[in-house]
Amino acid sequence: MAAKFSLDGAMIPRTVKRMFDQRSEERIDAGSQTAVLSLRGRNHVVRLINLSRSGAMLSFHAVPHIGEEVSLQLLDHGEQPGFVRWVRDGQIGIHFARGLE
Repeated sequence: MAAKFSLDGAMIPRTVKRMFDQRSEERIDAGSQTAVLSLRGRNHVVRLINLSRSGAMLSFHAVPHIGEEVSLQLLDHGEQPGFVRWVRDGQIGIHFARGLE
């Protein structure tokens, strides 16, 4: 089954750690908060590392595909559809389809 995405400059595997923080949005440390990640029809309890208006960083044992569609159920914000933006060392970045309110 072919994926429904194209690879662009915003979705690349991270092989090198970021040397400078060039992100424009504030990241909120999520502490030990958990969420439920829906991936390939299965739900997984994940640990949130940080959260911003446009996405989240998660600790996750599996290795999803970059660009893969997911849904993240957040305690304070409900279900957030999105896609996998990056994968590295047991962590993944999720970009939300709609920004958090």
